[in-house]
Amino acid sequence: MKSMSQGVKICIAALLALILLLLGLALTVTQWLPRVAGIWLPDKTTIALAANPRWHHGALLFPDLRYLAGDCTLATVRDARLAYRDGRWQLRAAALDIDSGCFSALPGADNPAAPTALAEWQRRLPRSTVHIDRLTISPWQAWSGALSLTLSPVAQRLTWQGETLRASADLRGQQLMLRELRFENDALSQPVTLSGTLTLPHFPDGIPESGALEGHLSVAQVPAPLTLHLRWQQQRGELRVAGAGQPAPLLILPWQLTPRRLTLHDGEWRWPWAAQPLSGGLALTVDDYRDGLSAAVFQGRLNVLTAGRGGKGNVVLTLGPGKLDWQHSALPFRLTGSSKLAQLLFFASLPGTLEGPLLDPRLRMAPGALLRMRGRLLSTLEVDEARWPLAGVTLSPRGVSGRLQAILRAHHPDSGRFVLHLDGRAEDFWPDRGRWSWRYWGKGYLQPLSARWDIAGRGRWQETLIELSTLSTGFDRLRYGLADMATPRLTLSRPLRWQRDAERPLFDGGVVLNARETRFTRGGHLPPSVLRAELNGRSPADFLWRGALQAQAIGPVRVQGRWDGVRLRGQAWWPEQSLRVFQPLISPSLKMSLQAGSLRAQMAFSAASGQGFAAGGHWVVKQGAMRMPDNQISGVDFSLPFRLQDSEWQLGTHGPVQLRIAAIDNQFALHNMTADLQGHYPWRAQQPLTLSNVSVDLLGGQLRLDRLEMPQRAPAMVRLRGLALDKLLAAIKVTQFSLTGRVNGALPLWLNHPEWLVQNGWLANDGPLTLRMDKQVADAIAANNLAAGAALDWLRDMVITRAWATLNLDTVGQMTLRSDVEGSSHFSDKNQRVSLHYHQQENLFQLWRSLRFGDNLQSWVEEHATLPDHKDPRNAHQP
Repeated sequence: MKSMSQGVKICIAALLALILLLLGLALTVTQWLPRVAGIWLPDKTTIALAANPRWHHGALLFPDLRYLAGDCTLATVRDARLAYRDGRWQLRAAALDIDSGCFSALPGADNPAAPTALAEWQRRLPRSTVHIDRLTISPWQAWSGALSLTLSPVAQRLTWQGETLRASADLRGQQLMLRELRFENDALSQPVTLSGTLTLPHFPDGIPESGALEGHLSVAQVPAPLTLHLRWQQQRGELRVAGAGQPAPLLILPWQLTPRRLTLHDGEWRWPWAAQPLSGGLALTVDDYRDGLSAAVFQGRLNVLTAGRGGKGNVVLTLGPGKLDWQHSALPFRLTGSSKLAQLLFFASLPGTLEGPLLDPRLRMAPGALLRMRGRLLSTLEVDEARWPLAGVTLSPRGVSGRLQAILRAHHPDSGRFVLHLDGRAEDFWPDRGRWSWRYWGKGYLQPLSARWDIAGRGRWQETLIELSTLSTGFDRLRYGLADMATPRLTLSRPLRWQRDAERPLFDGGVVLNARETRFTRGGHLPPSVLRAELNGRSPADFLWRGALQAQAIGPVRVQGRWDGVRLRGQAWWPEQSLRVFQPLISPSLKMSLQAGSLRAQMAFSAASGQGFAAGGHWVVKQGAMRMPDNQISGVDFSLPFRLQDSEWQLGTHGPVQLRIAAIDNQFALHNMTADLQGHYPWRAQQPLTLSNVSVDLLGGQLRLDRLEMPQRAPAMVRLRGLALDKLLAAIKVTQFSLTGRVNGALPLWLNHPEWLVQNGWLANDGPLTLRMDKQVADAIAANNLAAGAALDWLRDMVITRAWATLNLDTVGQMTLRSDVEGSSHFSDKNQRVSLHYHQQENLFQLWRSLRFGDNLQSWVEEHATLPDHKDPRNAHQP
């Protein structure tokens, strides 16, 4: 009994000791478990637990577990759960993060064991399922997704679900069936899909013994879907890529594999969708590939064949021999040859080296790297030579670094020649990333304007900010049409800045255009002028502009508008100012002096590619007055509402164009002149141009034109009413005779008739007319010609009761005048009845130039006057 009691005590003590041991192990599991696991882990690798595992609902929970290679965390498992249910182990984790940069820290095996067969690995697999909600391998975070494994010794299944990658595959023995491999990307119009079967090798340390894979690919830049075929048997295979509807494959790439070398040989490729068909060859060898990427030696060649304006071209890219490494790549390359496109020729000699980590490589250009171009750019710009020296430039995922230069020499058949230089330095530059500072300069000759020009400035592109800090460009002079402008120059009043940040976009700056005097061929000049403008908006395709144009006393003309990337819109206001400020614009040879009046104007306009230039506005002149040596004009009121669209004018939009002149004092005194104009120019039958309400008071009467429409279908009737003949003779200074009384008339006016300017016009007296010859003139004619003197006696003092004349004027100025005159003459104290029939043909244009009507009339009378043949009972005389 005593011995039994002692045995119970020993058992209880042992159980308590075991419980304490288990409790201690559980409490210190974060310390001893990594050491125990280290027995089976590679050297210099450990695992670390952030907290003790715990049991929850039949599963062992691991909150955080890390696997370290040296000081580098190779893998991190978060919220892992291990359970055994229904005869199957179940492992689930919320996340597994793997850092591929730590692979290089893994130690190599000193005595590698003999490889294990694939079947042996499969027999060792327990019946289990593994699910990781998110598996991420850096630096390929974009490929992350959910991984599911279903394992057993007989069959294994893998499923991957990610935003860009989806995969599903089954493995039975050595047969791997790839049910689906689907890849999506924004650059692809459709996902890439791949499927097929593979026969894996007996030992899983080599490539599959045979297989056949087929894929489908659609790319936005390729108008047809692509199909990929990969087949191989043992150590040889071939990859083919075909395009729908293409007679030949786009890529044929045979390959061969030996224990020491991978060879891609006799590859052929073609690209029929470029501006011109491209084709070429491809070859690549990889030696010692079985020893790992760091030990592999790469060497290859790719060429591109082109044909264009300068004939056939061949560009060759040679690689190696060199190495690609996770940390220290060193692969020399050289790009040489010429590419002859449809209108351009490129010549390249670009030696360099691919260096740095494989996942963060950089291309470094060697001394002598140069890219050249010549040919036709755009439609008519001929590039004589463009040069890009690239020595020392590096290109990496972070951007471009080094000195960036460019030289462009070009000419335009009509515009002339120019040369531009660009020189700057980039620091890890990529659009909207890094920094690129530059300066630019150039010069040229603009042939149509007979002007030499130059340009210079500085700028930078830093992160999302593009800034043009200085700009100076201009011409020595501009000669165009009737104008000659001296030294116009465009500069910046403040830097032009474009902030491309989408959250705070900004585009602003200030420009100034200065010019010295602008002289006109026919005299006159525009004083030195300046245009200042401020720009403010979101981008060069969306900004407002505001400014003013002034030429000393002329102006300022205020302008403002908007550019939206498609259309330029704007408004201009010319405030009311005196007409006298425009005196410099008038040629001194005209001897015209602006005396009074004012001008004001406003206009809105827009311009867009493919839609032309459109404008509309209103110009107003009030109480204008000017003086010239022979006349003076006063009381000028002018109103011009207009629209302009594609070089077509609509004159008089809300009312006609109106011209009112109070008085014109010259050889003929004109008063109360009016004219209205409305319609389209150039005119058409459907859109005529109409001149109406034309009238002017002259010679004590009135001249009036009711309506003239272009194109002209009927003559425009010019009506004369009550013109005083004595005022006409006084105006043209006729002293040989006097003629008093008034006349009326109507002149049908043609402007587009093939033969006539005036057809069937008429003039008639309005009441009696009195004709008196100057006694000295009449006596002189009688002394020189007795017959003419006798006939002239009847005209010394004559009262005309009826005068009728018809007038025709052709397009070359030939006038035909037929007149009938009836009246009575008082001669030798007797009243005699007189009937005259007058016919004259003369070039009116020449007669108008001379304005010597009196002398012409005297010459005519001397030549044509004759004595009467007989007298009628009423003492009538008919010469």
